[in-house]
Amino acid sequence: MALPPRIRTAVVPAAGQGTRMLPATKAVPKELLPILERPALQLIVDEALGAGVDHLVIVTSRTKPAIEQYFAASPEVEASLEKQGRGALAEQLRRYGKDVRVSFAYQDSPRGLGHAVACARELVGSEPFFVMLPDELMQDSSLLNDLATLMQSTGVGAVALKRMPRDELFRYGIVTPVGPLVEDNGVESLPIARVIEKPSVDDAPSDLAIIGRYALTPDIFDVLEGLAPGGTGEIQLTDALSIQSERAPLHGVISHIGRRDIGNPLGWIEAVIEAGLEHAEFGDGLRTWLRTVI
Repeated sequence: MALPPRIRTAVVPAAGQGTRMLPATKAVPKELLPILERPALQLIVDEALGAGVDHLVIVTSRTKPAIEQYFAASPEVEASLEKQGRGALAEQLRRYGKDVRVSFAYQDSPRGLGHAVACARELVGSEPFFVMLPDELMQDSSLLNDLATLMQSTGVGAVALKRMPRDELFRYGIVTPVGPLVEDNGVESLPIARVIEKPSVDDAPSDLAIIGRYALTPDIFDVLEGLAPGGTGEIQLTDALSIQSERAPLHGVISHIGRRDIGNPLGWIEAVIEAGLEHAEFGDGLRTWLRTVI
């Protein structure tokens, strides 16, 4: 079996309405809410580029034109950044459409993550690709690189996993391990099979939850096309992964890097504070202020 090529495309599902962040998301897409001076979506993009991606497929909704606007060329904004001495940031914005191709697919009704991924089929084509959920911020690009390496070496899809407390398992897709844990150069991985979406604690087959990073082979699109909606009326990506794993076990990489879920107000606040503490210009001032209020 020929092994798949290195991943160059990332699909970012960004059509959701951000109900947990209302009323802010009534006017501003949740993906553009700022983490300091950068929109959250920019951090997702930077992570993808750090893993060698040069084609971004944003699955959005026509009710969220601001997302497309963010990636449009804006010489005025770039010139303003240059005047402020922020030339590196201006150069980042110039990459879109030049060094990095940005494409848009549309999901105008909320029909689940599997449906959102399926909407990107024509733009992705016949090569493997990442799926990156924008509600989850990762510390760096290393997890994507590990997923890509594992998928390339095995020829099957790979998902990011994290061990979760038992009382939080009902929030995630939980995998069934079907082989031993292997450690290679500090990367822990294992073969997995069936995925159960948001199980009860008693029904969970492990404590390994899928978090929002996937390296998928293009045959997932055929599986998604044949899926009927589940009980909620949505097409679940986890159902498609379970079907794929019946042919050959998928693989999971256990993540140990920093992660923030910014899809809720508390997670967003934590991400902003963490970024502020690490900021070269604002970090000391924020740390001093926090000491006065805690």
